[in-house]
Amino acid sequence: MAGNSSRRGAIRKAGTKKGQVAGSGGQRRKGLEGRGATPPAEARTKHPAAKRAARTARDAEKQPGRGRQTAGRKVLDGPENVLGRNPVVECLRAGVPATALYVAVGTESDDRLKESVQRAADAGISILEVPRTDLDRLSANGMHQGIALQVPPYRYAHPDDLIAEARKHQEAPLLVALDNITDPRNLGAVVRSVAAFGGHGVVIPERRSASVTAVAWRTSAGAAARLPIARATNLTRTLKDWASKGVQVVGLDAGGDTTLDEFDGSGPVVVVVGSEGKGLSRLVRENCDAILSIPMAGPVESLNASVAAGVVLADIARRRRS
Repeated sequence: MAGNSSRRGAIRKAGTKKGQVAGSGGQRRKGLEGRGATPPAEARTKHPAAKRAARTARDAEKQPGRGRQTAGRKVLDGPENVLGRNPVVECLRAGVPATALYVAVGTESDDRLKESVQRAADAGISILEVPRTDLDRLSANGMHQGIALQVPPYRYAHPDDLIAEARKHQEAPLLVALDNITDPRNLGAVVRSVAAFGGHGVVIPERRSASVTAVAWRTSAGAAARLPIARATNLTRTLKDWASKGVQVVGLDAGGDTTLDEFDGSGPVVVVVGSEGKGLSRLVRENCDAILSIPMAGPVESLNASVAAGVVLADIARRRRS
C-alpha cells in the first residue's frame, strides 16, 4: 500500500518500524502500582510538622507530672542521659542505676574516662561505642566530652507506702514533704539527708516540683536508690490523710511559732520544706500542726531548703537516739 514513505524525499529511519516490540514481561508491575494514601505530615520525618511534634514530645518528658502509671507506681516516659566526664563518673561512683554507657568513637582517654568504663564494666552496664554525632544529638550545646550515661526512668512509690514501710519496722515514721522545690539538686540533697538520719521517705507533688532526674540522682549520692520517693497528686490532701493517721505535720519557716529547740520529734512526724524564695504555699501552711523555725546565731535570715531540712532531721535523729 502506497503511503507517505513513497513520496519524494521521504526516508524511514532505522529502528522506527512499527509493529511488535519487546516488553517488560510484567517484571516492573509492582513499580507501576499505587503506593497508597500520603501519610500525615507528623509521620514524615523531614516535614516541619514532624519536627514540631518531636520537640513537643521531648519537652513533655522533661516536665514533672507527665508520666504513665505502671503497677501502682508513677514512671517517667523515658530514660535520661548524664553528659560529661565528671557527671558520669560521679554517678557511677554513687551507684546510680544505669542501663548503658556511651563512648564516642575516637574520644581521647583520660583517668575519668578509664574509671567510668571500668566501673560500668564492674557493674554489668552495657558499654557502647557510638559515632560522635549520636552524642551531639543528645546535647543541646555539644558539651558531652565524648561520654554519656543512660539512666532509666525513676519508679515512684505511693504516699501510703512510706508510712506502711515505717510501721512494718515498728518505727515512728519520719518523712519529708517538699513544697515549691523546683531545683533537682535540692531534691537530691534532701533525699541524701533523709537517708543519712534514718528517715523513711520523701514525698513530692506531681506538678510544679523537681522530679528525680539525673541531676537529682547524682546529688543524692545514690541514696535515691535506697530511699522510697513518692509522688502526690495533691500534696495538701496527702498531708491531711497522714494527719488523720496520727502523723504530726510540721512546716519549716523562718518566722515559725515554734523553735527547733522546743520541738519534740520522737513521734510520727512529716517535715514540710518550702523553697527559699516562695516558702510554704498557703494551703499547705494552713494544714500544718506547727510551723518550726531554726534559731540563728548570726545575721543570716534563712538557710537553703536542703540545708534547713538536714539541720532539722539531724536534731530529730539525735532526740530519738536519746
